Amino acid sequence: MQFTAKQISEIVNGSIEGNGDVVVSRVEKIEEATEGGLTFLANPKYENYLYTTGASVVIVNNDLEIEAAINATLIRVKNAYTAITLLLDQYNNIRFHKTGIEEPSFIHPTAKIGNDVYIGAFSYIGAEVVLGDNVSVYPQVYIGDNVQIGNGAILFPGVKIYHDCVLGEQVTIHSGAVIGSDGFGFAPQEDGTYRKISQIGNVVIEDQVEIGANTTIDRATMGHTIVRKGVKLDNLIQLAHNVEVGENSVIAAQTGISGSTKVGKQVILGGQVGAVGHITIADGTQVQAQSGINRSIEDPGLKWAGTPASQFQTQMRAQVVLQRLPDLERRIDQLEKILKEFKEEKNK
Repeated sequence: MQFTAKQISEIVNGSIEGNGDVVVSRVEKIEEATEGGLTFLANPKYENYLYTTGASVVIVNNDLEIEAAINATLIRVKNAYTAITLLLDQYNNIRFHKTGIEEPSFIHPTAKIGNDVYIGAFSYIGAEVVLGDNVSVYPQVYIGDNVQIGNGAILFPGVKIYHDCVLGEQVTIHSGAVIGSDGFGFAPQEDGTYRKISQIGNVVIEDQVEIGANTTIDRATMGHTIVRKGVKLDNLIQLAHNVEVGENSVIAAQTGISGSTKVGKQVILGGQVGAVGHITIADGTQVQAQSGINRSIEDPGLKWAGTPASQFQTQMRAQVVLQRLPDLERRIDQLEKILKEFKEEKNK
């Protein structure tokens, strides 16, 4: 695929400085770009590469001041990072756009398939499934009975959607993710064994959610496990039964959230965060990586860290004290020695 600088400027609503007819065919990092490449500059740390890059076109912020000669054509925009994100979206839409049904695949006669749908080979579409328009189902995807999937959803290879789950529009689920597997529910018996509790709820994923590879979201025991609109989940995340994640929250890899916990809106959880069950996490909360949340966080907009989690500034002060412990121990030993010598001298 080839685009001119003029065509790119029209897409990102930018202004051109240089040759508008120059052609690019790929997107590259600014420090590695070569002729025919498109790149961008958003981070001032990389500004020196602007004067040495081999890229043919560079997207920059409107307020960037040029300090030396530049060989590349510039496209000035309000926000270079947002502009390149838009271009990458366009690129992916063109690159991954497929339609049609590949064989072999199984589609139950009662399934309802929308317009311009792609279904890859070895996929399974169960009874009463509803696929909206422009849905992409890549090879080896399993979609169980009564699943509903909204317009523009993308299920990458190997995704498994269990029965009765509901996915909204523009949902993206990456390879190996499992949606709607049984929650971890077992009732202890008098003889020491455990009896499985049937999980009869489902998972509801609202619009514009993205779910990373090998993430698992358990179905509710009763009712719904809910991932609200705009949530972004990294790879290798576990959401247990009846969890609810609020709108536009972001959760990093290897985080686990136990059953029935409610995560508020615009929450940020770093990697390997753990949360116990049956608690609430307030809107706008930010939690540092590897923290453990063992109680509800009720005040919105605060930063937390550590295990058990405490407010960020408190945790940082505790870390400072912790680093001083060896010195404090040495000083205490010295004081005890002085005190012992003082007592011995006094008793003479």
